[in-house]
Amino acid sequence: MTALTDSPEDVAIDETGARLERGRWLFAQECRFVAGAAKLEQIPPDSLPEVAFAGRSNVGKSSLVNALTARRTLAKVSHTPGRTRQLNFFDLGGRLMLTDLPGYGYAQAAKDQVAAWTKVVERYLLGRASLRRTLLLIDARHGPKDVDRHMMGLLDKAGVSYQAVLTKADQLKPAALAARLQATRDELTKHTAAHPEIAATSAASGAGIPELRAALAALIDWGAERHPDPAP
Repeated sequence: MTALTDSPEDVAIDETGARLERGRWLFAQECRFVAGAAKLEQIPPDSLPEVAFAGRSNVGKSSLVNALTARRTLAKVSHTPGRTRQLNFFDLGGRLMLTDLPGYGYAQAAKDQVAAWTKVVERYLLGRASLRRTLLLIDARHGPKDVDRHMMGLLDKAGVSYQAVLTKADQLKPAALAARLQATRDELTKHTAAHPEIAATSAASGAGIPELRAALAALIDWGAERHPDPAP
């Protein structure tokens, strides 16, 4: 409880600190691989609140999952676009499911295989009742591409909430990053299912990672508890 003598600024700082701590605690829990699904029937039951990571091939989905969980090899990272060819599910402390989706827009595979992955991903996004949010990863150096806009339209039509996450933000100077954020924000105002906040992150430097952890932890119904266990 905040003291009556605390200023609004102090209250805001305390609340921000609590959100960041909850995010830190959550992503410090055990994160285990649950299943890899190349077909719809292989997708595990939706028993936990779920967050999906979507984006163009090689945008940095696996790197972001690893950075959030502070693990180097949880999600496999490849420099070859289109290497991830299934939906990979990870159980985070029995509280949140993280789903690393195959990249779209490019793949070193036959067209029929790419079409099959695309169908599975789209059916997953449109029919997953436990999906709380889709993180739409966009390379900060380039901004949204047409394939990203296609995904935005799909999510808008289905009413699936999504949040834009700029990756590789450390590769832009502050002024250029600010301009990219504003341009992306302006574009997202045209999309009905887009979350108003944009995250700028770097898996390499750790920039934006604590804030994104806090945002994802806020998707969980914690009830009255601060932490289920003491922070590690």
